[in-house]
Amino acid sequence: MKEKILRINTAKRKSQKDSVPETWQHLGGRGLLACILVDEVPATCEPLGAKNKLIFAPGLMVGHRLSSCDRISIGGKSPLTGGVKEANAGGTTGLAIAQLGIKAIILEDKPINDAWQIIHISAEGVKFESADELIGMGVYETAPHLLEKYGKKVAIALIGQGGEMELSAAGIQNLDKEGIPSRMAGRGGLGALMGSKRIKAIVIDFSGGKKPSIADQPAFNAAKKSYTKALIGHPQTKTYHDYGTASMVNMTSYFGSIPTRGFSEGTFEGAEKISGENMRETLLERGGESNPSHACMPACTIQCSNIYGGEDGKTLVSPLEYETIGLLGSNLGIDDLDTVARLNWELNDLGLDTIEIGAALGVAAQAGLLDWNDGTRALQLVSDIKTGSPLGRILGNGAATTGKVLGVERVPVVKGQAMPAYDPRAIKGTGVTFATSPQGADHTCGLTIRAKIKHTEPEGQAELSRGSQINMAGFDTLGACLFAGFGFAAATGSIAALLNARYGWDVDENILQELGKETLKLERKFNRLAGFTPADDRLPEWMTRETLPPTNAVFDVSDEDLDNVFKW
Repeated sequence: MKEKILRINTAKRKSQKDSVPETWQHLGGRGLLACILVDEVPATCEPLGAKNKLIFAPGLMVGHRLSSCDRISIGGKSPLTGGVKEANAGGTTGLAIAQLGIKAIILEDKPINDAWQIIHISAEGVKFESADELIGMGVYETAPHLLEKYGKKVAIALIGQGGEMELSAAGIQNLDKEGIPSRMAGRGGLGALMGSKRIKAIVIDFSGGKKPSIADQPAFNAAKKSYTKALIGHPQTKTYHDYGTASMVNMTSYFGSIPTRGFSEGTFEGAEKISGENMRETLLERGGESNPSHACMPACTIQCSNIYGGEDGKTLVSPLEYETIGLLGSNLGIDDLDTVARLNWELNDLGLDTIEIGAALGVAAQAGLLDWNDGTRALQLVSDIKTGSPLGRILGNGAATTGKVLGVERVPVVKGQAMPAYDPRAIKGTGVTFATSPQGADHTCGLTIRAKIKHTEPEGQAELSRGSQINMAGFDTLGACLFAGFGFAAATGSIAALLNARYGWDVDENILQELGKETLKLERKFNRLAGFTPADDRLPEWMTRETLPPTNAVFDVSDEDLDNVFKW
């Protein structure tokens, strides 16, 4: 079965399947998104206008239940940054699309009326159905309605009220393997883009699908075995299995880079209370539905996700991740995981990026709208977003908008997108990534905290970031989780072996870097056409002059180094 491009016109409510253009065939995920944007989307178009497109693209390895390699990339021109945007997520959406033989779904045009729709995709074709009864519902109420109507064996991508209101912090939620809408493609406002096309949900029935064909099954099996064995045997796999991404709390605290009280300090006195170690101990003690080790994708062996249960053992939220803990916890001076979990649930239900809203709340605190460590007030402000009040809409459009309206200079954003939970003054390689990534500030585009380097020194950070950005763009093009890299690094040559066996290609072990470089070149091309210049590849000026306790570091990587990151 040859893969097809599924085009869906949201204004005419028509669809068609096209052959995959030759220049798209060797790409998937993030790389394919960038290529489609360059080829088909006018870079100067309005992000919420009819000329922008919303794209769903599984990575090159998606569809075979290979551990940590079934991620979906979702993209378009970002309503938040005005540039290229890819946000990826686990769950079952990527797997479902791949098993229907679809290389990418492209949502085009924009309806002229406000009639909301559900798009239903199956082996039989595409149907539009009314979503009017679902409008105003959060994702936790919407998903059960859809599962009852369409059956349990479907994947769903959906938005909450944040996307309906076209807020720039809105993401797109995807079902996990238990059918919970917990896997968010959160960054860059793609939920607003989906809302602008008046699509509440995309339901993908893949019961009539099958695994993508494999050119050389024995070779694929051998490569899969080698990779899986290396992944299971890697020491970091056990760390993330036991403590999840929350294991980063103590690491960032050690380096003095955990965002604290509006990125004003690099250590947090309550870090131990919100650490992965304390979370695991708490969840094991509470029992019930609590689970410190949970897979966000089918067949994942790492299981770095979690189900965070309350004192009664019943689920408060799933998952509770490090970035959320950092931005809604230490960044707001909150040291109680239950409070962070409640904030997390509310934002998930609204379909809003916890990183962006956490940063916006930190800006609001600087403006005097809430006190540090006031979880009750933080929840009230999130309720304001839900009601669509003027203040709520300001917060829901992200940290940059909040700073402008409230007159706050100390806003932690790059290209309009909020920084994740690593203060770039203390982890300067990651700061280079935040500054120069075409995606805006994004840790998944090239985190450097594990590198053997003095993180507070500016020398060598640009080169370090360059290598990390290339690799991560490659992994996103494969559809592989960041943590899959542990296995691929230990099983040398397994990426090339898997791709050659899957597609009948003849690529060598440099393929990850080749895909990464091509992806970054395409993304930078789109941004240049959209009007971005080297001046956009900078951190906020206040971070270059304001010291960060306890290291008292400032961000002092030179402009020359930043401008040369992509001159490989």
